[in-house]
Amino acid sequence: MRGSLVDNIQQHFLLSDRLARDYAAIVFFANNRFETGKKKLQYLSFGDFAFCAELMIQNWTLGAVDSQVDDMDVDLDKEFLQDLKELKVLVADKDLLDLHKSLVCTALRGKLSVFSEMEANFKNLSRGLVNVAAKLIHNKDVRDLFVDLVEKFVEPCRSDHWPLNDVRLFLNQYSASAHSLEGFRHQALWDRYMGTLQGCLLRLYHD
Repeated sequence: MRGSLVDNIQQHFLLSDRLARDYAAIVFFANNRFETGKKKLQYLSFGDFAFCAELMIQNWTLGAVDSQVDDMDVDLDKEFLQDLKELKVLVADKDLLDLHKSLVCTALRGKLSVFSEMEANFKNLSRGLVNVAAKLIHNKDVRDLFVDLVEKFVEPCRSDHWPLNDVRLFLNQYSASAHSLEGFRHQALWDRYMGTLQGCLLRLYHD
């Protein structure tokens, strides 16, 4: 079906905008078979998943780049997912990884209550976030996206008692600092990935 998923649901079933958005999230999750039932995800609400679905529909689907394709808000943009493997250079290249860490630490020194924990765990967190991106070309890894985000980022930060505001400051700086990395040529791809991921992670980061 051509056009916005939310608009189509609203027009065909005469639902309110909010309800249409919720149903769009359900259709999107069912189509991409996201795992939501694992024990470690039980603390999340439907609203958390729907919020993330809306971000992904807006930024990671075919409709984000072409509003004329059929099922534009249902299918993830396979070309985008394929390109994400290019981001692995951020953790595979030791010099880039060290420089990225240095830029983030310099910017956040004195601003985070968990600075020493962040500094000690930076490389693990970065590898987690980048490896999630690089694996999304595989259907199984798309399915496990939320499990991976909780395991690779939410749980490590929670176990070190990061306040939500520190998570926000870190993700903002982590994302922005990549633009200052000489030799990193994938800024637009990075922004499309991290813009959505930041919003999801901040929504997932609660008890």
